[in-house]
Amino acid sequence: MLAIRLVSGSVRPDTLVLPVRPGGPDSPAVPVPTATPSVADDVRAEVEALLPAARLTGVAGEVREHLRPGATPQRLWLLGVGAGDEQDWRVAGAALARAAKDETQITITLPDDAGTALRGLAEGLLLGSYRFRLTDAGTRPSLAGADLLVADPEALADTLAAARTTAEMTALARDLTNTPSSTKHPEWFADQVAAAASGRPDLHLRVREPRELAAEGFGGILAVGGGSARGPRLVELDWRPAGARTHVVLVGKGITFDTGGISIKPVPAMKLMRKDMAGAAAVVAATLGAAALGLPVRVTTLAPLAENMVSGSAFRPGDVIRHYGGLTSESTNSDAEGRLVLADAMAYAVRELKPDLLVDLATLTGANAVALGKRHAALYSENDDLAADLLAAITSAGERAWRMPLADDYAEYLASDLADLHSSPAQGAGSVVAALFLREFTGELRDRWAHLDMSAPSWSDDVHGELVKGATGWGVRGLLRWLGTLG
Repeated sequence: MLAIRLVSGSVRPDTLVLPVRPGGPDSPAVPVPTATPSVADDVRAEVEALLPAARLTGVAGEVREHLRPGATPQRLWLLGVGAGDEQDWRVAGAALARAAKDETQITITLPDDAGTALRGLAEGLLLGSYRFRLTDAGTRPSLAGADLLVADPEALADTLAAARTTAEMTALARDLTNTPSSTKHPEWFADQVAAAASGRPDLHLRVREPRELAAEGFGGILAVGGGSARGPRLVELDWRPAGARTHVVLVGKGITFDTGGISIKPVPAMKLMRKDMAGAAAVVAATLGAAALGLPVRVTTLAPLAENMVSGSAFRPGDVIRHYGGLTSESTNSDAEGRLVLADAMAYAVRELKPDLLVDLATLTGANAVALGKRHAALYSENDDLAADLLAAITSAGERAWRMPLADDYAEYLASDLADLHSSPAQGAGSVVAALFLREFTGELRDRWAHLDMSAPSWSDDVHGELVKGATGWGVRGLLRWLGTLG
């Protein structure tokens, strides 16, 4: 991962990056002011003379290189940072990481009041330079290091550490999600969590294997994983800091590959189903991040893991499944499997862990993308304060979500002649009905629960802002920002 340092003083590096912002209507961009005399007067004067001819607008993510043969710095990069809020700096950092990928080391000037700028820029540099490949063959050079020029490095050390941890955990979630399902299966995922948590005595991990799942009554996880030769798991990861007054349970859908089961998907819909465990990746990474940052809130993550395959032992349309705690559901579509594993984990959380708050993340429905497009998650909650707090944290972290209605009159769609609930009714409103199904397993936490349907934003088809093509790690940044407000 890109190495970032905080430095101070007057410098003349080989490669210098100067942020610029919009100068106003019909005006060229202007340098972002810094009170610290970090850039030589002749260099600053040259930049001010260059800007009108360079036709830069200063919009966030705009990048322009200026060569200075025989001089120092030899290369100047002008970097648009827009209005200068955290997301603008994040977008700018990602654009710079891509544009300067052939550089070895760069130095970037920041304003003296650099907290917001630093957080966004550092995350953008790290997230924009992310790459996932199974082989190093044919990889292009990438930026190795960035010095951030600030007035007081010591005062900003914690801000940089938080940005670095957030980016590292997002990268972990991206790695887990990007990994092909030829490698990735429930046991493999559980092993990755164990490796990431090793050496941390303050993190407690339990992994339930199929025999334990059967003994304890996790019927949904067993049903979905029953068609695969690679059996299901339930990962329980607990961060329990001393003095924590709030306990949050995070639940993440972990389908390591989804064929749709007997209700098999068409090939185009199946080819990216290695991403169907992005919710589990996000909540695991957020819990590891909470521990790394020492957040004063207890966080327990539950990741129900299964591979939904087609075989003689796969569960069938029309089967009735008994979930943890005793509720039963009739499933007439084995491709609506995510809610079945989540139901088990949520019921367990409510009955046994008794948290203050319950939040689940899941690549649950295609209807999410139909309603909100590729970049927004759908948020469901009956608790206005919880919904507002989550949305504020998600937005400030640079992610996107939109609150959707939990329409009570749609709950009648869940009626079944055979079971307590119908898990896959055909009446429509797919994302809403899936949320209503999950609500049935929240018990006394119904008014302290939120569901995030994040199938669409878990994957990016192209480069956009701090996102690269492939897994986005959606949810890690927003969860960490939200957990940081609790205590």
